Amino acid sequence: MPISDIVVAVDMMGGDFAPSAVVEGVAEALSRFGDEYGYLLVGDQEAVKSGLSGIGVDVNDPRLEFVHAPEVIGMDEHPVRAIREKKNSSITVAMDMVKAGRAGGVFSAGNTGAAVGASFLKWRMLEGLARPGIATVMPGEKAPWVLMDAGATVDCTPTVLAQFAIMGDLYAKQALGLEHPRIGLLSNGTEEGKGNHQVQDALPLIKNISGINFIGNVEGHDLFCGNVDVVVCDGFVGNVVLKTSEQLCKSLTRMIKDSVMQKPLWKVGGLLCKGAFGSVKKCTDASEIGGAPLLGVKGCCVIGHGNFQAHGVANGIRAVGELLRSQMNERIVEAVHQYALESIG
Repeated sequence: MPISDIVVAVDMMGGDFAPSAVVEGVAEALSRFGDEYGYLLVGDQEAVKSGLSGIGVDVNDPRLEFVHAPEVIGMDEHPVRAIREKKNSSITVAMDMVKAGRAGGVFSAGNTGAAVGASFLKWRMLEGLARPGIATVMPGEKAPWVLMDAGATVDCTPTVLAQFAIMGDLYAKQALGLEHPRIGLLSNGTEEGKGNHQVQDALPLIKNISGINFIGNVEGHDLFCGNVDVVVCDGFVGNVVLKTSEQLCKSLTRMIKDSVMQKPLWKVGGLLCKGAFGSVKKCTDASEIGGAPLLGVKGCCVIGHGNFQAHGVANGIRAVGELLRSQMNERIVEAVHQYALESIG
């Protein structure tokens, strides 16, 4: 058995570049974190062991344990159907390891819908909560901020949005080190009468949570300029914000590169600014964070980006450990009960 008190179940087959990128990420984690964590490596045992041996990792390392899971849920598969049909998939078996008490949490860079669905089906919800939410750290001009929910629950009641405000507040304190994060409800205007019925009904609920720093409605132009620390919305809106932001960043980067290459003097300027460009890239690189936690379920699951390479995987493993140490689930349940925001749907 692994020698650490904190054991992370790693979905070795999840991601665009699995298993090689995940194998390399585990190797980086072993080197960076020492005996801080134990690892349950869930996936095709032969492929995982062969990959580790091929990069010089001792497969008999006492920090490692191997759990065979012969099936893989592809990135484009229908999540619920795949979970039901592939009971021996790496992501499903990883969730089983937590349920059985053999691991404290799961890291996966695989199919997000499958990770959410398997967490919900295997672990169920924390007491008083009805729906999970993905808390994603986003880059900003002045500081990073949290988007809550980034895609787990597309249809939310006003009470669920209020619970997202509580979970986002607690996560921002833990992940960003903020003492009083500013919480905003995403709408199409800052006035209290703006927004759809869901937003209008959620606003007074969040406003009445005395333990958080709620600043009211925020608009799209508030997100990246430092006006808010936690943005609350349903998973449909949040996922659109996330995907649009990711693509805008990529497109702007390509546009800048294409423009710089048009004139010799601009090329020289581009070379002189290479360090600055690298700094901005690091600030917007999701692999530095390590993924986004799925909050509200009876377990700890961090979901990485499908394109993560080794560094992102290692940071994802670290993120699971940090979440477990923070006792986030216990704090969420306590806060939901304190503000009488138990949900029935």
